[in-house]
Amino acid sequence: MKSRKNAQSRTLRASALVAVAVAGITVSGCTNEDPTKNADVVKGKKLFVQKCGACHVLGRAGTKGVTGPNLDDAFRIARVERWGDKGIAGVVYGQIGYPGRTTLMPANLVKGQDAKDVAAYVAAVAAVPGKDTGLLAAAVPTPGGGKPAVEQNGVLTIEADPNGQLAYTQTTATATAGPVELRMPNKSGVPHNIEIEGASIATNIVKSGTASAKGTLKPGTFTYFCAVPGHRAGGMVGKLTVK
Repeated sequence: MKSRKNAQSRTLRASALVAVAVAGITVSGCTNEDPTKNADVVKGKKLFVQKCGACHVLGRAGTKGVTGPNLDDAFRIARVERWGDKGIAGVVYGQIGYPGRTTLMPANLVKGQDAKDVAAYVAAVAAVPGKDTGLLAAAVPTPGGGKPAVEQNGVLTIEADPNGQLAYTQTTATATAGPVELRMPNKSGVPHNIEIEGASIATNIVKSGTASAKGTLKPGTFTYFCAVPGHRAGGMVGKLTVK
């Protein structure tokens, strides 16, 4: 009996925490408009990953940001209470326009129909088990799916994921010991850099353009990662082998 009561107590506490998360979002932004009407959820997924994925976890989008609320957790109670896609989308749409003073999220990160598309996608998938299918599954390439990076003529190029996900296009790389110029093209619009742990080589942070740094590599196996807070934990990391 005691163990059953303890389990119920844990469930209630967990439910309360999630309810608070949803309440926090609801207080700072709500709308009577129906963002799901005529929304393009495929476009919404692409925009969400590019503009929002660096901050938020959303399982079906494959995003692992750690600086903003986990959207699956935040809307789990809303699913249980049957808000419906329209209700959840209204909250998300309102939050995009009016994120509140206590959040780091800028207002109107996406605008107009783009904001509605993002809200509709989040509403369709947040706290929904499984994986996206059909056109949604193919909307955003799997992060880190590029061929291994190979140093050529003293230059090692490792690209930040252009779709805005917390990943490099190449999750493995090889190089020859000696002087090297490390380059990181970034087309995502999300600030990134690249550092080689244990090699004292770190580029500047850029939102768009190419970051670069020079140094010397010694034989061994090294980890490269993005030093922007939360990005390494979100999956922006790879392995470099130097021979």
